Amino acid sequence: MSTENKNIPSVGMISLGCPKALVDSERIITQLRSEGYQISNEYEGADAVIVNTCGFIDSAKQESLEAISEALTANGKVIVTGCMGVNEEDLNAIPKQVLSISGPQDVDSVMQAVRKSVPIEHDPFIDLLPPQGIKLTPKHYAYIKISEGCNHKCTFCIIPSMRGKLQSRQLHDVMEEAEKLAAAGVKELLVISQDTSAYGLDIKYESQLWRGKVYNNTMLDLCKAMGELGIWVRLHYVYPYPHVEDVIPLMADGKILPYIDAPFQHASYDVLKRMRRPASSDRTLEQIQRWRELCPQLAIRSTFIVGFPGETDNDFEQLLTFLRDAQLDRVGCFRYSPVKGAKSNELDGQVPDEIKEQRWHRLMQLQQEISEDKLEAKVGQTLDVLIDDVNEESAIGRSYADAPEIDGAVHVYSNRQLQVGDIVQVAIEEATEYDLIGSEVVVN
Repeated sequence: MSTENKNIPSVGMISLGCPKALVDSERIITQLRSEGYQISNEYEGADAVIVNTCGFIDSAKQESLEAISEALTANGKVIVTGCMGVNEEDLNAIPKQVLSISGPQDVDSVMQAVRKSVPIEHDPFIDLLPPQGIKLTPKHYAYIKISEGCNHKCTFCIIPSMRGKLQSRQLHDVMEEAEKLAAAGVKELLVISQDTSAYGLDIKYESQLWRGKVYNNTMLDLCKAMGELGIWVRLHYVYPYPHVEDVIPLMADGKILPYIDAPFQHASYDVLKRMRRPASSDRTLEQIQRWRELCPQLAIRSTFIVGFPGETDNDFEQLLTFLRDAQLDRVGCFRYSPVKGAKSNELDGQVPDEIKEQRWHRLMQLQQEISEDKLEAKVGQTLDVLIDDVNEESAIGRSYADAPEIDGAVHVYSNRQLQVGDIVQVAIEEATEYDLIGSEVVVN
């Protein structure tokens, strides 16, 4: 049963795409609530619907167009924002009936369209807004975006053309948001950006005071500051630059989670060159070894692309060899897909879809075997687990090695009723290909 005040306009929100887009949606919702609008979780009864689109790959664009059409059919008043609001071809594909179209991060344009189509008549200051803003994630974890844009020119990616060059937030601004989230009960912060390792480069790593200490706008100092919050801090989208090694001791000391999400993308020098990606497999393996020497419990996640234009059988075998040597904890793999506007579309040697599919299955089979062995080694250990969900028989949570939605889980049995957001110690008793199973350790 709806509890909305029928005298106050309500706006629906559909958020598609990556965690960075989710943060944009959270900012839009926060602004809506600050101005007095209600948020509707259904088309019926909403005075307008905002669709935050993803335009990274063709399948994401199709999903966005379907969401727009569905919202138009069910509601009629649709405001489009996000990554499909940038290039001309995407703009032309969006139905003309929508009220407005804007690009990513453009909260002001979205709000202008909302105010024009659904004007509010009462005093917005009578509505209370949580100090941490409105979040679309569960209450116990939240994404925190430390920068926008990217200075890289990867041939398969169009994000710089959609989101611009690197734009880092000031450390004090990030930390103010982080403190509010922690005070609101968030147990885990997931640090996101297009390139977390490059944080502060565009603002010349300038110094500033925060809570009586001098910090630089660097990845290291930001991690130091976040490490004082006393909650889990997880790093995503970390390019394997040499200075990343400086952060690893913070993980070994328990200041931030011993977890790195580093998108290596491939291991073949020739493929990486075609991708315009830095590093090589030998240097990357050396880095991984140094990281693990500094923090033996470090969990490393990465993503790879198979079937990139020009990828030969030998290139792919090099990638498999790298995976065997690197023994990564978590791996995601994508079949290469052309993206409108990407430089990789101009490369020769396009790989047939059936070859992409074969390579994807071979890579994932290998990684499944690696994952199974690594998880089996955790049987007998006791891990801290953050509870995400509770059912009648057990609870489902995550250890330090598991990011929400993309990694594995820990299935927890307990003699008491666990709550979402609890952090409990779990004795690991079994392992599957990607998940762990255990029982809560009762601490007297």
